[in-house]
Amino acid sequence: MSLAIYNTLTRTKEIFHSQQEQQVGLYVCGVTVYDYCHLGHARAYVAFDLIVNHLRFLGYEVNYIRNITDIDDKIIKRANEAGKTVEEITQEFTQAMHDDFAALRLSPPTAEPRATEHIDEIIAIIQTLMANGYAYQGNNGDIFYDISRFESYGKLSNKNVAELRSGARVAIESAKEDPLDFVLWKMSKPGEPSWPSPWGEGRPGWHIECSAMSMKCLGHQFDIHGGGPDLIFPHHENEIAQSEGATGKQFANTWIHVGILEIDKVKMSKSLGNFLTIRDTLKKYPAEVIRYFMTASHYRSPLHFSEQALENAHKALQTLYLALRDLPLQENFILNKESFFVKKFCEKMNDDFNTPEALTVFFDIAHEINKHRDKPEYIAELGNILRYLGKQFKILQEEPNAFLQGSPRQIDSEEVEALIVLREKARIEKNWGESDRIRDSLRQKGIELEDTPSGTKWRVVG
Repeated sequence: MSLAIYNTLTRTKEIFHSQQEQQVGLYVCGVTVYDYCHLGHARAYVAFDLIVNHLRFLGYEVNYIRNITDIDDKIIKRANEAGKTVEEITQEFTQAMHDDFAALRLSPPTAEPRATEHIDEIIAIIQTLMANGYAYQGNNGDIFYDISRFESYGKLSNKNVAELRSGARVAIESAKEDPLDFVLWKMSKPGEPSWPSPWGEGRPGWHIECSAMSMKCLGHQFDIHGGGPDLIFPHHENEIAQSEGATGKQFANTWIHVGILEIDKVKMSKSLGNFLTIRDTLKKYPAEVIRYFMTASHYRSPLHFSEQALENAHKALQTLYLALRDLPLQENFILNKESFFVKKFCEKMNDDFNTPEALTVFFDIAHEINKHRDKPEYIAELGNILRYLGKQFKILQEEPNAFLQGSPRQIDSEEVEALIVLREKARIEKNWGESDRIRDSLRQKGIELEDTPSGTKWRVVG
């Protein structure tokens, strides 16, 4: 069962081969820390969390690098508006990002380099590019990359340079020689953070930061580079041009891009103001519900956000938790990777991390559990398999009754339990009218009762 990954660079699904046996170098473009992270960020990083988890499930040692952009025009603007320093803004929102990602159950990356910590590496790459004839200094002092020197420019985005150039707009007095050339080093402006360089005080351009950090952490050529589709052009295209112009080697072997998150059929983004923060959404829905919602669509597909979609995710998880309820689940369960359902799960995930299809295996297991309640040892094994596979998605890790009785609404569990006791008393007394009245009153409040051999269970529905 070989792992196949869709490679944006070749626009085909390819059998994955890492450069080093059982080791994977993965770089994912991280957050620009000037505000709270929104669900669009969650969409991308949940997808890469699943990818990393599956690679590790397959036995790979994954060196997962996710950077932090801590110097940028947006950061400087936010600092000026707030009357704070750039460092204060980046520290505040870096901590907020870490808090949000932890609450969303994202595993931390192996390393989290920051742009401002790699100024020396950035300057060294720019010097190499200038020495190799790929960069020049404009009449305003800025250093630009000359895209005409990189013959394969456009190979990732599949864009035609001539068409791009004809549609590009550039100021009449631009310091660029070509409207598609991009900045590598910006000369400093009054009041902006800056660093000394051979060309004067300034700061790096955005694209060169990721080239420097990825190659510092993973080498000149590595296995996988990832991000959102909005980064394909120009960010990732420019990363390839500057990295390969400096080293003469292929930059990343496989490029993975996660589909955008849409709200009302428009991309969710801060610039459009149509975003929901991770922390606000977590106040209403558990992390597992958000993760399930993002897992139920293939990572390359656009994902459409709605309250109904989250409600559907909650109901789907309830179905799985109902199967797990009352089963003896083992914390240190040893998985047999040759078992039928595990092999089926791997087959789906090995097909370009097809999480929607992998989730169907979860429901197949749940159906099998419900079908064979008279075989306790068999269904206990299945329950442990289901929970173990769920761990790869960071779902099905709660105590089943606790999840089933949880709700975004305020539920008084003591009141529910008291009514169940009264209903049981009515049933003993064969007062079926009172028993039905209590059941119906709870149902109207979104509480569903289930009479089992071990007593009456309840869960939140709707």
